[in-house]
Amino acid sequence: MNWHLECTVNGEPVRREVPAACTLLDFLRDHLGLTGTKGACLEGECGSCTVLLDGQPVCSCLVLAAQVQGREVRTVEGLAREAGLSVLQEKFIETGAAQCGYCTPGLLVAGQALLDEDPRPDSRELRTGLEGNLCRCTGYTSVVEAVRLASGKKELE
Repeated sequence: MNWHLECTVNGEPVRREVPAACTLLDFLRDHLGLTGTKGACLEGECGSCTVLLDGQPVCSCLVLAAQVQGREVRTVEGLAREAGLSVLQEKFIETGAAQCGYCTPGLLVAGQALLDEDPRPDSRELRTGLEGNLCRCTGYTSVVEAVRLASGKKELE
């Protein structure tokens, strides 16, 4: 059985027929070609598939595509500006927070959600905002630094 899905992805209206059991992750990657969102654990444990659903971070591997009917989805591809990378993406590059790249999309989306909610998070809020996103390469220091720099803060509080 297929589902007629209408939603907004990265600011663009989308209309597609998708299988009823299709996850949001599979919809984004397989039906829309947005392969920036990664699927690692497929159990909602690692955060690599994090996207914004109506502005809130969710693990897209745990959400059925049908659940986004009439809603807005923002992926890592949707973070970039017309002129190029977002400030957060630039800071990830600058600090070396993007290592192998598998967790990077989820961390970027979670970091953006944090900054959208609180443009000047303190050290505790930075770490709390990135919880649920696992990274084996960076040790998180460079990730926290990138989000801190993107927030415009000079020092960790």
